[in-house]
Amino acid sequence: MKDLLIIFRAAGNLKLETKQVTATINLLDEGATIPFISRYRKELTGSLDEVQIKNIRDEVEKLRSLENRREVILKSIEGQGKLTPELQKQLEEAETIQQLEDLYLPYKPKRRTKATIAREKGLEPLALKIFSQENFEVFPEALLYVDKEKDVKGPDEALNGARDIMAEMISEDAIVREKLRTFFQKKAVIKTKVIKGKEEAAEKFKDYFDWEEPLSTCPSHRMLAMRRGEKEDFLILDISPPEEEAVDIIEKLILRTKTDAAVQVKVAIEDCYKRLLQPSIEAETRSAAKKTAEDKAIEVFAGNIRELLLSPPLGQKAILALDPGFRSGCKVVALNKQGKLLEHTVIYPHEPQRDVKTAESIVLAFCMKHNIEAIAIGNGTAGRETEAFIRKIDILPKEISVIMVNESGASVYSASDVAREEFPNEDVTVRGAVSIGRRLADPLAELVKIDPKAIGVGQYQHDVDQGDLKDKLDEVVSSCVNAVGVELNTASKELLTYVSGLGPQLAQNIVKYRNENGPFKTRKDLMNVARMGEKVFEQCAGFLRIRNGHHALDKSAVHPESYSIVEAMARDNSSTVDELMTSKDLRKRVELRKYVNEKVGLPTLTDIIAELEKPGRDPRKSFETFSFAEGINEPEDLRVGMKLQGIVTNVTNFGAFVDIGVHQDGLVHISQLSDTFVDDPNKIVKVQQIVKVTVTEVDLKRKRIALSMKSDPSSTGIKSTFTPKEEIQYDSNDMNSALNALKKKFGK
Repeated sequence: MKDLLIIFRAAGNLKLETKQVTATINLLDEGATIPFISRYRKELTGSLDEVQIKNIRDEVEKLRSLENRREVILKSIEGQGKLTPELQKQLEEAETIQQLEDLYLPYKPKRRTKATIAREKGLEPLALKIFSQENFEVFPEALLYVDKEKDVKGPDEALNGARDIMAEMISEDAIVREKLRTFFQKKAVIKTKVIKGKEEAAEKFKDYFDWEEPLSTCPSHRMLAMRRGEKEDFLILDISPPEEEAVDIIEKLILRTKTDAAVQVKVAIEDCYKRLLQPSIEAETRSAAKKTAEDKAIEVFAGNIRELLLSPPLGQKAILALDPGFRSGCKVVALNKQGKLLEHTVIYPHEPQRDVKTAESIVLAFCMKHNIEAIAIGNGTAGRETEAFIRKIDILPKEISVIMVNESGASVYSASDVAREEFPNEDVTVRGAVSIGRRLADPLAELVKIDPKAIGVGQYQHDVDQGDLKDKLDEVVSSCVNAVGVELNTASKELLTYVSGLGPQLAQNIVKYRNENGPFKTRKDLMNVARMGEKVFEQCAGFLRIRNGHHALDKSAVHPESYSIVEAMARDNSSTVDELMTSKDLRKRVELRKYVNEKVGLPTLTDIIAELEKPGRDPRKSFETFSFAEGINEPEDLRVGMKLQGIVTNVTNFGAFVDIGVHQDGLVHISQLSDTFVDDPNKIVKVQQIVKVTVTEVDLKRKRIALSMKSDPSSTGIKSTFTPKEEIQYDSNDMNSALNALKKKFGK
């Protein structure tokens, strides 16, 4: 009954049909994954996509938590013998955890308070009489409660105790708390000041030495920056609304008369706000603001990771990968079409050795020996110089593409357990170069081996709840892996881990089986893998591909449970499955409605026909060759007004960072992303997108580059983005900034 109510409420909140929510929750409760439900159970859910399924899951989890908490609170108050029919009705009608907790607050076990002490002195009857605000003389009434044995030495002490009790009563009033909570959300101001004496050490938080703005308009990156400053003990942070207005709200709710008693209540209200409500509601508001900021930062990070993981792959090519360096040389590795390491060496084309001829000979020899089709060059130190060296090799075959690759996170991978397990006899430089090459061939397959937090596309990722961040990123990686599909006979353990229904242990078992028994010939062979059951097979099989398998459909996204349908289609058209997959005319002759049954409907059948047309299609975009402007290798080469091509490396709330090939990403502030107003940079640019930018300022001393994507950057009338008087703290990897100066110029 409880779950039924939850489903009805979830359906209403999400504006979905009850049967859609019911089917989705039943599947999730049975262990089905979101990618599986979205792809292979469309008939049950009404073709809900992954986002809608996640929303259902999250909403139902929230409502289940609410119901569980409701049961605990009802049981607790009933156990105290204080559960009245009116209170029970209020608790049962509460729609949020916050409403429940407000109602429970007066009955919640608490530590000894001023009000508790006053009650122990027998002052509660006095407090209740005063709180009634009836017309009586308060002072004579207080005299009746003077009791030296109870440490009530006079009427003033009796009134003090009564006010303590009233203050606590007011602070525990659910309506008062809700009104104040709303008032804080609308009118609270966030203020920060630097801790005296720490100005020099807190230089990176200079924007917030004396900062003030409405909480309601404070963006997530600024909130997280201020909280970091507070956490690192550089800033004092305060969140509060105008005190007089807050007290006035309480008075309007509580005061009913102008009697002597009401005067005492008024004093209790002022004390209640300053001592109890203001600190309590501020703590709630801070917590809520932190959660909102963290959720936004996690969403930004997850969105960037998704774009990066789904970057276009070059595909199965023989690749020469270079991890550039000056003094230590450039590590060179040759990889075959499957990404296997064939050979490696080191060349020294740069200062101080500058052995260009030998380096050229080695590169050409590797290219000939291993039939190299593309050269991948890491974009770190000496990257542009190494690219220039490669492009100047006159007799290098023109058909060999030379491509710069973002190597962010490659060093993390090279020192990881995963890399050591894969290349136990190679040093970190070889592993790093291999990662660069494989990242060009298939970004998704390689990046899943790296902790997403190390890839450098986040915004304050180290300041958010790490559990929430991990859950979100795992979800994004899983979604990307299953959207693309995985080649069963070549996939790494790390890639297989994210396939629907698998996980680390089964992924390891698959690799072990493959090593011991050779390549999988059919998807059914998966059932021979240790711990592979029918349920897991159902979840994973459709996302695993066998390119040269015995069954034609094993290379497609058609689920094995639907093979019989495709075989029936082929029989009915006097053809084989292979012929059906290669002949457009045969597929056109298939009457889908003929194959509809109680389990399979038109959505699945439509997907099957689309899949037969392009078996195992890759949803990622086609690879687009890109190169930076020649001769622009360092920030010193830049000039204001230059128009360059670049690649977006990170998207944040306040703009986008773009690699223009000078070892320092430039910032396109949100105000410079478009000729029209932009409220969300993600609507304009994505990670890995190729963009055209104009250089608007270069600050060599502070290593800052300002860029614009406007058709006419000078149209703003602003000559400069960075000025000596305006300290703007940002870092292309950590986003350690709120960009206060930009905000002042371009608005919030």
